[in-house]
This record gives sequence, C-alpha cells and structure tokens, in this order.
Amino acid sequence: MKIQFLQLQTHGDDRGSLIALEEGKNIPFAVKRVYYMFDTGEGVRRGFHAHKSLKQVAIAVRGSCRFMLDDGREKIDIRLDHPQQGLLIESFIWREMYDFSPDCVLMVLADSLYDEADYVRNYETFQQMVQTLAPHPVLALSPQ
Repeated sequence: MKIQFLQLQTHGDDRGSLIALEEGKNIPFAVKRVYYMFDTGEGVRRGFHAHKSLKQVAIAVRGSCRFMLDDGREKIDIRLDHPQQGLLIESFIWREMYDFSPDCVLMVLADSLYDEADYVRNYETFQQMVQTLAPHPVLALSPQ
C-alpha cells in the first residue's frame, strides 16, 4: 500500500502563517464536512473503522498523532506532525489514530456528510469486503 501526502503551501510574513484549503487546488474533492479532534487523552486510540465511499484529508493543525492505515493486505504506520501536510485517506482504508500529543488538534475534511451506513466498524467484515473489491483501491505515492 502506498500513501499520499498533500503538500499545503504556507503563506506568511512577520505577522504569521496561513494555509488556504481549496477544492480542486490542494484538496482533491468538494468538502462537505469538516471536524476536528482535540483534548484526546493519553493512551486513547480512535477510529477503528473504514468507509465504503467517503474520502478524507487529515491534517495535524497542531501537535502530532499517529495513524495506522490498513488496506486489508498491508498495514502502514505514519506520523502526522506538520500543519503543512495533509494525509489523503481513500475509501476502504481501515484507520486507527493514536499517540496524540497533549496539544494535538487533528482536523479532517470529508467529501460527504455524515452517513452511518457508509461506516464499516467491524474489522472482520472490512477484511471480507476488501477481498470482494476489484480492482483493489491503491493510494498513489507523492513526494513528501
């Protein structure tokens, strides 16, 4: 499995920095929902699901956290710790987030509104569903 990071251009001067998130420029889909996680307790793991069709971009706006991404065949562990970098998460990728720094703010942009029917919350069901997919989704690698 390959992962894709989106490099987000920083604009700034002596007043500070700014990153603009724009559909079709640095976000590869129309954003329908934005949410963020913060004050995540020490040792807490989140996620434990995949989506049937939803695509997301995760950005550690502040602090850091780790992602375990699983396409049903391979697992990859990565660290998000730069607000200038977005992690593109395609559909049918199991995700778990953990090792949140005390100051972590993890923002997620999604291409659809919340829909419980799109979630796969059981790992064994996820594995069975992945085996029936053809062709298997692959995340393209882009330079970091």
